[in-house]
Amino acid sequence: MLDLEVDRPHPARVYDYILGGGQHFASDRAAAEDMLKGWPDLRMSMQQNRRFMHRVVAHLAGDVGIRQFLDIGAGIPTSPNAHEIAQRIAPDSRVVYVDNDPIARAHALEDDDLSSHSVYLQADFRDPAGIFAAPDLLGTLDLSRPVAVLVIAMVQFIGDDEAYDLVRSTMEKVPPGSYLALTTVTADSNPTVARIAQDYTDHGMPMYVRDHKSAEQFFDGLDLVAPGVVLAHHWPTLVDGSVRDAEVGMYAGLARKP
Repeated sequence: MLDLEVDRPHPARVYDYILGGGQHFASDRAAAEDMLKGWPDLRMSMQQNRRFMHRVVAHLAGDVGIRQFLDIGAGIPTSPNAHEIAQRIAPDSRVVYVDNDPIARAHALEDDDLSSHSVYLQADFRDPAGIFAAPDLLGTLDLSRPVAVLVIAMVQFIGDDEAYDLVRSTMEKVPPGSYLALTTVTADSNPTVARIAQDYTDHGMPMYVRDHKSAEQFFDGLDLVAPGVVLAHHWPTLVDGSVRDAEVGMYAGLARKP
C-alpha cells in the first residue's frame, strides 16, 4: 500500500490548495495558510506562474508547431492543463505528465479529460534515465521528433548543482529542435519571497531562491527565445499591467535546443 504521507505537506498539494483546488490535506492547508499570512501575494505569484504555462504551451503548439510535451513535476491536475491547451490547438498533440506524488497520479488517472494521447507517469525528476526508459513515455512520445519539456515551479525544490545537472541531463535526451520552458522562484522582485522560501523549508519542503543570473543558467547551451528570462507575467510581453512586479516571485523562460 502506498504511503501518501498525508501528515506532512507536499509541494504539489500546497500549490493545489493555493490555486483553489480540492486535492489536499490538513498538513498542506496549514502550511499554505502560514505562507499566505507571510505573503498574501503568493497566490497571485502562483497564478501568474500557471498562466505562463498556459501561454507557453499555446505558443509552442500554435506558433511553433510542437506536437509533443513532457511536463515534469506536473502536480495535481488543474484545468486547463497542458494537454487541454495543446490539443485544443492541435488534437494530435501528445503529452506525458511526470510527478513523484502518488496522489497526483491517482487524481490524473481519474481525470475524465485525460485523452488517449496523454499519460501520467509516476516518476522522479531526479531519475531522468528512468523517465525516458518508461514504457508509457516511449509509447506516447517519439523521441526522434522535437519535444517541449516543461519544468514549471519545480527546480526551486532542488539545490543548484543538482538542479542544473538534472535539467541538462533531461535536455540531452530530447532531439535538436526541442524546447525547454522553465520557471523558478526569485526574490529579485520582492525580498519577502526569501522569507516565504524559508517557510517552505521550515515545513519540510526545502526551497532555493535564485537571482536572474542563476535562473538564466538553466538555459545554458540552449537558444533563449525573446524576451529571455523575465518575471512570469512579462512573458512574452507584459500580459497584465494591473499586476505589479512585486506580486510575482517567479522567473520564466523558453529556449530551443539547437
